[in-house]
Amino acid sequence: MRKLSAKLLLILTGILFLIPQATFGFDFSKLENSVSEYTLSNGLKVLIMERHDAPVASFVTWANVGSVDDPKGYTGLAHMFEHIAFKGTTTLGTKDIRRELELIAIEDSIFMELRAERNKGRLADSLRIKQLTEAYEKSREASYELVIPNEFGNTIRREGGVNLNAFTSEDQTVYFFSLPSNKVELWMALESERFLNPVFREMYKERDVVAEERRMRTDSSPVGRLIEEFFAMAFKAHPYGVPGIGNMSDIQYYSRQEAKAFFEKYYGPSNLTIAIVGDVNKDEVLKLAKQYWERIPYRPAPERIATIEPDQLGERRMELEDPSQPFYIVGWHTPENTHPDAPIINVLSDYLVSGRTSLLYESLVKEKKIAVQVGSFSNSFGGKYPTLFTIYAVPAAGHTNYECEKEIFSALEKLQNDPILLEEIEKVKARAKSEFINNLKRNLGLAMQLCGYQQYYGDWRELFHELDRINAVTPDDVQRVAKKYLNKNNRTVAMMNTIGAN
Repeated sequence: MRKLSAKLLLILTGILFLIPQATFGFDFSKLENSVSEYTLSNGLKVLIMERHDAPVASFVTWANVGSVDDPKGYTGLAHMFEHIAFKGTTTLGTKDIRRELELIAIEDSIFMELRAERNKGRLADSLRIKQLTEAYEKSREASYELVIPNEFGNTIRREGGVNLNAFTSEDQTVYFFSLPSNKVELWMALESERFLNPVFREMYKERDVVAEERRMRTDSSPVGRLIEEFFAMAFKAHPYGVPGIGNMSDIQYYSRQEAKAFFEKYYGPSNLTIAIVGDVNKDEVLKLAKQYWERIPYRPAPERIATIEPDQLGERRMELEDPSQPFYIVGWHTPENTHPDAPIINVLSDYLVSGRTSLLYESLVKEKKIAVQVGSFSNSFGGKYPTLFTIYAVPAAGHTNYECEKEIFSALEKLQNDPILLEEIEKVKARAKSEFINNLKRNLGLAMQLCGYQQYYGDWRELFHELDRINAVTPDDVQRVAKKYLNKNNRTVAMMNTIGAN
């Protein structure tokens, strides 16, 4: 259910919970003891693990900021900065930084004039808007002429880097890639420079890219629109209900000025964790980390979001119509990732909707054939704060959302009244443990997990207690959690009905 816990997706043959831990090839105490932790003078957390199996290393920069932290009126800014971070620095990605900065200042000035005029609404001067728009477009093109496109990424690839990427979620923004292990200093230099001297170049061009991304994902997608409406309905107070990509008017509104303010607040070293896992020497890595990352001045870490979603007092329901495939979503409010009930909800999610052997897949897809797909969005949603457990279904041809809903609610009622067999719970737990262990076998997976547990728990060591939390789940726990959270008053429903369907 959660990103940074066992995602419960891998299906194994056999009852893995009966296999000794040694079979997996992991000594968890030894693994935990091989991680070195340092905090630099500016507050940056550094996690290092030496693994000398192959001459490669994986690098993760984890920022404790996500779309939940977007300022009001500037939704999508966290996602936008993820894009901007690949645009280079004062020393990388430019033909002439001095002249480029001069042209960027002109570009910003004209855009702010244009924005101010547009803000007048129906009282705006249309001729003035036309003139400013033309000047704005010319200023953009002038500054772009000095850009060396994709120089950051091209440099990484030339040096043997792979898996260069990033993502922004509700809770975090993460940058990662892998390099040959003799390129550690290159990573230190380039990555630290991204957060020391960002230029925010091509920002308005990239803003247009994000706007188009929103059109494709949401505005032009019936299911995308439904999902956005669903989360907005489920969360009345907490910003989990705000679309992570941003509202279109906000995307088109924010300027480089707002982006810089966001960067200054959330990208200070005390709000970052870096993890290096692979064929490295921890002492050399620490020396380089101090050399390059301590150049960034200390800034205090921002406070957590204070808003608490109030208890839901009754079912919320929405039905949209569209000449498209019907789609059904139901969700219930559940606690944050670190809550004692979180591992139980993970097990419950796996039992109900994960994979072709799950209860609802067997019932809706295989047996009754009223759906072509069932699943959950929960493992791609936030969990730093209280979140949602969701189930979705895609009705089969000739069947409706209401039929799927009836079967889902019937299965949940049975689950609440009759405990799951111990054998079924142990199979689910086995899958969870298997995937958890498999994630630790890869350098990048382990680096991600270390950073994630550091963010959520404030201590990466909690990673190595995950199996204990999974092992502790019982059938009674699952039944208790199903009764406590999966009830009508705590429920939000949204469905896309095909126009003309009964």
